[in-house]
Amino acid sequence: MGLGAGRKPFGSNIVTPNPAIKRTALGQHNLWRRCLMKRTARLLTVLLSALPWIACVEMVAAQQPARVYRVAYLSTASSNSTSSKAGFEEFQKTLRDLGYIEGQNLMIDPRWADGSAERIPALAAELVALKPDVIVATTTPGVTAVKTATSTIPIVMMIVSDPVGAGFVTSLARPGGNITGVTDFGVDLAAKSVELVHALVPSGTRIAVLMSDNPVHPMQLKLIQDAATSLRLTVLPIMGRSLGELEKAFRLAETENATTVIVLGGPPHNALREKIAELAIRSKLATISPQRPYVDVGGLVSYGPKSLPQYRLVAGFVDQILKGRKPGDLPVQQPVELELVINLKTAKALGITIPQSLLLRATEVIQ
Repeated sequence: MGLGAGRKPFGSNIVTPNPAIKRTALGQHNLWRRCLMKRTARLLTVLLSALPWIACVEMVAAQQPARVYRVAYLSTASSNSTSSKAGFEEFQKTLRDLGYIEGQNLMIDPRWADGSAERIPALAAELVALKPDVIVATTTPGVTAVKTATSTIPIVMMIVSDPVGAGFVTSLARPGGNITGVTDFGVDLAAKSVELVHALVPSGTRIAVLMSDNPVHPMQLKLIQDAATSLRLTVLPIMGRSLGELEKAFRLAETENATTVIVLGGPPHNALREKIAELAIRSKLATISPQRPYVDVGGLVSYGPKSLPQYRLVAGFVDQILKGRKPGDLPVQQPVELELVINLKTAKALGITIPQSLLLRATEVIQ
């Protein structure tokens, strides 16, 4: 048998495709393509028909004005006070940084009591009548007046020494109610001020404490008296609710041989800083105050929280409330930056040599 005998020719085992099967597969593919094209056409028809409605909705949305938030601002200080104006401007700037632009989506209604305790309740009622989204109120008397006028509008407080004792909040961590904000350590710093005045005038045995009708002052006085007793110092309370009372108060302090005066903050003292500094120098009395602006106008020493960071904190509270947070759920914050400021020019006028230990601790020394 030959070498190729019995074998099939090369390629003869390849199966030839069935033309009928090929035609069936091609028909199914074309059918799928036609179905896909029909569905795509229907989807395009739906989308095109919806375009006029989408455009209409966009036009309506564009025509609707943006939400304008209204913020009321009650300051018990003077509108002419450099420090108060700087604080208010810092508050405005922080809100701008957070996206609130006056004249676009924000309206601020400020009111200034100019240090007059009698004006505060009327100004508070006036602001509440505007039905703002939130009210910022400064000092214990200011917050008290706003709290009396409304129990529903959110209130952000600042320059308040004892918010729990004043009944503004249940606790610092869980304020409850419609009030939150910033406390200024005023109660905690009351006793510290005794240590500072004793360091300023170690030979002095009598300390005068300048008070007003501020409801937190009696508590601060008690803490000062307790601290003074431990240092064997005598405390002389004096009242300064007006210019006339201030002059009598400093005359009394001088007559009673006081060597230093602890100035308790709030109205009307914050608005009478220049007069307090003038009377203190005239009476040869060293003063320690809770805020830097007292020293800027001639006071001897201030010890307390830095002012501008508190205004930034307040703006942050306003932002959270405008975004839907409830005041009662926002913990009260405390300033983290304290400053000790000493006026050497005033020390020279009083004939006082500031101890080196205090100068080294000072945040700033005014020459």
